[in-house]
Amino acid sequence: MRCAMPQERLSSGCFRRELLRFGGLGALGLALPDLLRGRAEAAAKSGSEMTRSLFGRARNIIYVFLNGGPSQFETFDPKPNAPAEVRGSFRPIATNVPGIDFCELLPRTARVADKLAVVRSMSTDDPNHESGGYYVRTGHKYIGPDMRALHPTDWPALGAIVKMLRPSPMGSLSSVMIPEPIIANPKVFLPGQNAGFLGRRWDPEIFTCDPSAPNFVVEGFALPEDLPVHRLEGRRRLLVELDGLRRTVERTASLQLFDEYSQQAMSLLISGAARAAFRIEQEAERLRDRYGRGKWGQTMLLARRLIEAGVRMVFVNWPREPGDLSAGNPLWDTHSQNDARMRDVLCPQFDLGFTALIEDLDQRGLLDETLVVAIGEMGRTPRFNAAGGRDHWGNVFSFVMAGAGIKTALVHGASDRDGAYVASGRVRPEDLTATIAHLLGIGHQALFRDATDRPLRVTEGEPIEAVLGDSVATLARREPEGIVPAINSIDTRMLVNGDFEESTSLSALESTARGWRAAPLHSPHQPGAFGVRLVRASGEVSRSGEHHACLGWDNVRHKVPPLESSTPAAIPQGTQAWLLQEIYNPRPGLYTVTVHAAVHTAGTGYSEDLWHRHFRCRLILFGFADKEKNPRRIVEFASTGLVPVNSGRGASRYQPYSVSARLESQNAGALKIDRGVGVAVVVEKSSPGVFEATADSAAFLRIDDVQLVFTS
Repeated sequence: MRCAMPQERLSSGCFRRELLRFGGLGALGLALPDLLRGRAEAAAKSGSEMTRSLFGRARNIIYVFLNGGPSQFETFDPKPNAPAEVRGSFRPIATNVPGIDFCELLPRTARVADKLAVVRSMSTDDPNHESGGYYVRTGHKYIGPDMRALHPTDWPALGAIVKMLRPSPMGSLSSVMIPEPIIANPKVFLPGQNAGFLGRRWDPEIFTCDPSAPNFVVEGFALPEDLPVHRLEGRRRLLVELDGLRRTVERTASLQLFDEYSQQAMSLLISGAARAAFRIEQEAERLRDRYGRGKWGQTMLLARRLIEAGVRMVFVNWPREPGDLSAGNPLWDTHSQNDARMRDVLCPQFDLGFTALIEDLDQRGLLDETLVVAIGEMGRTPRFNAAGGRDHWGNVFSFVMAGAGIKTALVHGASDRDGAYVASGRVRPEDLTATIAHLLGIGHQALFRDATDRPLRVTEGEPIEAVLGDSVATLARREPEGIVPAINSIDTRMLVNGDFEESTSLSALESTARGWRAAPLHSPHQPGAFGVRLVRASGEVSRSGEHHACLGWDNVRHKVPPLESSTPAAIPQGTQAWLLQEIYNPRPGLYTVTVHAAVHTAGTGYSEDLWHRHFRCRLILFGFADKEKNPRRIVEFASTGLVPVNSGRGASRYQPYSVSARLESQNAGALKIDRGVGVAVVVEKSSPGVFEATADSAAFLRIDDVQLVFTS
């Protein structure tokens, strides 16, 4: 793992590593203001008796930030009574709390609703990732000159406030961000993540890492083999002695900063808890599976380990996917293919990792002392756009809270019928910040001083009293709905069942099911008709395994006695047979699809040459032309003809055929992947007139071992 920040901005984690390598921080030259923690007595005495009793209830916090802005409709605020163009494709399901429904895409979350408080009335009135996210993460509206650049007047992120006013016993690891900073397209580090005008001293530690990677190690936390802990402790004592000598010298702010970073660096390396927290491989395999083995799930597990080790605040960002820095629908920003992204990629990962965290914290007794927040910077528009996406919407959206000081099994606030505006219980980001500050024991009225010695309040908001409590809102329970997958894994393969061994059935061409679709499908009532089927063939007829796909007809294998009464197939010009699969979660990059094909013919006068004279076979890499993903309306990106030899009797002589294309999303205005991408094999009767297939004939294209290689 390497820690890096764009725009020449490094986290203090990186500063420590540079210190250890090069022995100094003189280039910083920063003048630090005299920062004072404001007294919290006023906050502790404000509000209701219940609110006052919960002051400081949370020992720590896990703040889950869903970058891009999740749709409220496909998560926590479904609208079944709204028009179809608003409610979308998915239905609501009952949670385990009567009266609370979630979208069907969150079946596991529906089973822990009794441990959650859902707020359906957050509003920023800001439809921008940059300024809206800044508002949510700091509790202050953006007033700077450029919301896509850091500025010395930026308000500090909540993590910086926590590091300054509620530091952890671990010191430098009071506030940690994983697994990466928030980066906007194209590679822009956004404000609202660092200490802003407080200075780098209070920056949260940003670790860019992938806890799901094999042999995961965090650089900077491993001691060199020739530097045991006792030698490192000796070096720290030497620092103390040098400090005693330097007390006779007038000290500058930069020298003070050097000393602080030196001590922090040594403390981090010596601290067994700090190093052990990142040893995620020590977790039981079953628990790692429960979180999900992807980057998101393992990051959530790492967040729990950091909290256990004593980190005060862990800020978890939704991670980027390979290639999506130039995608039109990155992260939760579903400008296109909203339904596919939510169903196939986003909600399954969130549902698995988030519920694992809640259950794990609860089972370990950590949920009572840990505040958990999951929120994005905005919601999504009520109506879909032409690409089947939902666009930015800051007027109302949802978020959830759990853990220390939160009254659970409740919903606070409401949006209107169309999920477009707040109907009741409006909440602003400053109120969320005030709630967090109150529960952490900072106090929403706490003061600190800026570089000009002005006293500033942490936030101008007020705690959300409706979600504060030390019990559940109701004890009533019901059986939750929704289908929970039998295994805790998410299939992220872009193409499935390429060898046709995983499933021996085909879906209709218009289906949205993952896997192979076909038309016309083989029918037992018309066994010799022109169409598509999967067959099981022993021996060497399949290229690998026992199954492959066939496009054509077979009156030999599927005889209907008496043979003399069978009606020969009549195939007019233009008749097509399709074998198609939509590519899962397409991202900008280079796609190369390879199929292995062979021809089989049987019957008097039937040959390989006859097949190729009358039928054209093609491999196509394509994009859907409309948001309904009509397979009859596509845009071809690349195609090639398939002219394989006759497989004959016995071993099939399969030949490989490939197509390749680089598909873009945002670059130069290209929108190649925004409505979905697929691969198809098409057999078309291309010769003029009608082809009369005799009752004792067979002719078809065999397809096996379809492979997709993607390079971002």
